[in-house]
Amino acid sequence: MREAMATADVGDDVLDGDPTLDALARRVADLLGVEAALWTPTGCMANAIALMDHLERGDRFLAPAGAHVLEAELGTSAWLAGGLPAPLPHGAGPGRPTPDGVVAAAGTAGPYFGLRTRLLCLENTHNSAGGAVTPVAEHRALVAAAHDAGLAVHLDGARIWHAAVALGVAPAELVEGVDTVSVCLSKGLGAPMGSLVAGSATFVARAWRLRKMLGGGIRQGGVVGAAGLVALDGIADLAADHEHARLLADGLRARGWPVSTPDTNIVLVPTTDAATVVAGLADVGVRAVPFGPGVRFVTHRDVSRADVEAVLERAAELPVPA
Repeated sequence: MREAMATADVGDDVLDGDPTLDALARRVADLLGVEAALWTPTGCMANAIALMDHLERGDRFLAPAGAHVLEAELGTSAWLAGGLPAPLPHGAGPGRPTPDGVVAAAGTAGPYFGLRTRLLCLENTHNSAGGAVTPVAEHRALVAAAHDAGLAVHLDGARIWHAAVALGVAPAELVEGVDTVSVCLSKGLGAPMGSLVAGSATFVARAWRLRKMLGGGIRQGGVVGAAGLVALDGIADLAADHEHARLLADGLRARGWPVSTPDTNIVLVPTTDAATVVAGLADVGVRAVPFGPGVRFVTHRDVSRADVEAVLERAAELPVPA
């Protein structure tokens, strides 16, 4: 990846285009089955661009409770896009709202002075729900319900690669029907930075202007775009990360830890005292982070099966989290 970055063919992406970023955008658009895509420095910027395009100031948007756009983007949906967020309960399982829930929350058109709901934001996989995957059929039903209710749909697909590998489907199947989608090149794929926001060619033409407005205009972006192209070559490798996460979860559960089987590469341990658990793990040389009402482990391309087995051996020295 570093060699590709050092030898990247570059131009000026603000003026007349960068050939490597152009190649990356075409490849991602093809993978997602959409017309066009645009590279952004971060996933937060990609989501902000989509919401700024979909919403007018004061519009309400729906998203599953705990979604990244609700909890982890410093309120940019309200601050920059002017949207009023409304969380949806996980009626179909972790991270997954139901079509009926979408329809009920969307409501019906009222008088001009009524609150206007314009957008549904989905997230696949749902990060705070432990990397939970929404299957293809459920995705299609949610998109159909939203469109029938007059809503546009944005998919935060930062971890869409994980969902596709876990389900054994092409990423495009999990993007079907949405109006816009964001994807990340660092989530498990190993690029040092970069996301893309994608959709119709008309949307992406507007997204260029919004990216510049947010300070995302770049010059020789091919240097980081080259890393993204290499990262995409490693999508299939995510299956090993998922296997290692299941090995970790099974091993912790066998030692009495309250762990459920992960869909992808995130293992959540519910506990009432995350700080003590994290400190105990650190004492035996294991790094984890407090996350919601518990502790989170994430397996990735730099974590081997031997590393997971070492974690399990060291965790055996610790008390079972309460």
